[in-house]
Amino acid sequence: MLGKDYEGQECALASTLEVLGERWTLLIVRDAFFGVRRYSDWVARLDIPRAVLSDRLRGLVASGILVKRDGQLYELTDAGAELWPALHALIAWGARHRRPSTNSYRHVACDTELGPGATCAACGVVPPARDVLVVPRATAGGRTDPVSVAMRAPRRLLEPLDYRAPAPARSAA
Repeated sequence: MLGKDYEGQECALASTLEVLGERWTLLIVRDAFFGVRRYSDWVARLDIPRAVLSDRLRGLVASGILVKRDGQLYELTDAGAELWPALHALIAWGARHRRPSTNSYRHVACDTELGPGATCAACGVVPPARDVLVVPRATAGGRTDPVSVAMRAPRRLLEPLDYRAPAPARSAA
C-alpha cells in the first residue's frame, strides 16, 4: 500500500496532495460544493465504500477542509471553500480534454459564465463559491439516485441540497 505523504518533498503542492490526493477525496469535496452534507447522500451518490468514505471525511475534517455539525452534517470550512477556483480549473480541464461538463457555472451578480480560473469575463473577478450558480446542462440518462436527481436543478454552490419531501402538516384538530 502506498503511503499518504510525500516524504522529502518540501513544496505546497505535495502537502496539498497529502490532503486531497487520495481516490474519492476530490469527488467528496466537489459534492460538498454542490450542497451534499450527509454521509448517506455521499454513499448514494458516489457508490463509495462506507469505510473509505468514513476515512476520507475524517481526514478532510482533521485537515480543516470540512467541519462536522450536529453530529451528522458536513460543511466546507472557509479554507475548503477557497478550493473552488482549483476545483473549477480541474473541471474545465476535464471538459476540454476528457469529457464534456454536465454543468455550466455562472456568476450570480451578472449571470455571466465563468471562464478560465473561475473568472467572470464580465466583472473580471473570481467570485466566491457562494456567488456561483450551477446550471445543469440537459443530458440523457445519468444517475437516478435522489441526490443526483436533485442536483439537476439550478442552485448556488454551497447551498445545502435538500431533496427530501417536507413532513406533512399536522391538522389543528
